Amino acid sequence: MAVVRSPHEAIRTGVAMAKKHSAKFLAVVEAARAEIPECDAGELRSMLADGQPIVVLDVRERHEYEAGHLVGSVHIGKGVLERDIEKHEFEENTRMVLYCGGGFRSAIAAKSLKEMGYSKAFSLWGGWRGIQAEGLPIE
Repeated sequence: MAVVRSPHEAIRTGVAMAKKHSAKFLAVVEAARAEIPECDAGELRSMLADGQPIVVLDVRERHEYEAGHLVGSVHIGKGVLERDIEKHEFEENTRMVLYCGGGFRSAIAAKSLKEMGYSKAFSLWGGWRGIQAEGLPIE
């Protein structure tokens, strides 16, 4: 399976994306991705094993989370992330990896957390599909 790093690369290479998104949404995603750090599922595996503190946030909708999620992940839906993140009392320098279905919503969410002062908010490119493909523990 070919891995692409952007919606535009998928279009150029003919690789199918999981969903068809509007051009304006893709522009917002690309702008967010330019401003935040990203990792893929293999890098997430390494982060989880490196002994350093990490929080993994699932920013998908509740029904998506309930259908399956990474073991140990914390669910805060993208729609309430900015409102609810401080309820968890994470330090602003906490290393966080956010994931959604494929990496689009999580990029926007990570940018928002960056704007709120969370300096180590990563977006997982490939999202839930990448977690499954990598064989990370799910429940």
